[in-house]
Amino acid sequence: MSEHSINIDALHNLHQDIKQNSPHPDKVKIIAVTKNHPPSAIISAIKNGIQCIGENKVQEFETKKPKLSQHQQTFKTHLIGHLQSNKINRAIKLFNIIETVDSVSLAQKINNRLTTQTTQQKIYIQINVGGDPNKYGFPIKGLFKQIEKIEKLENVIIEGLMTILPYVENAKNTQTYFKEMKKIQTQTKQKISPTCTNLSMGMSRDYIYALREGATHIRIGTKLYGQRK
Repeated sequence: MSEHSINIDALHNLHQDIKQNSPHPDKVKIIAVTKNHPPSAIISAIKNGIQCIGENKVQEFETKKPKLSQHQQTFKTHLIGHLQSNKINRAIKLFNIIETVDSVSLAQKINNRLTTQTTQQKIYIQINVGGDPNKYGFPIKGLFKQIEKIEKLENVIIEGLMTILPYVENAKNTQTYFKEMKKIQTQTKQKISPTCTNLSMGMSRDYIYALREGATHIRIGTKLYGQRK
């Protein structure tokens, strides 16, 4: 990993895009995706007003966290990569939000690890809205019954939904998926989980279309830091 600072011009453009495309720009947060980047990349994001940091791997963020101690109260950590069951104990100590809860079983295991603690774990439900066999997430079929099971767990709080879309040649074609995600989030909040107010969707390539459909969190890496090596 090498030294990295965010691209200030790109950050300015992101803020402009949020204002121009989101129906609720004041609610949108940028998640700086710092996978494969050093702690300095996280510190750079924090110093430039980004409040959310997204990491893909538990073990990678474990190595970075000790170098962020003086900034710890100024940002929230989001796990945006797949969570393996054997890393749950470490994840709940590291991350404010686990965005990638992709099965009832995983939610139950997180819940069970917290039975002796006084805190609850904030989670997002990951949905495979594009039906991509190479992506994690709940399928659309039978989705609400699965969310109902998770909502009943005492030690987890459903704060939102999350998706990673299949690759499409024309980024504009992602908007149909984002529209479906917004519909699911609205129904989930109204009928199952009143705390499900957030929608994490859209990345450097397609965030404009996610914003238009109501994303509250956009996960941005390449646009802020350049291509990973």
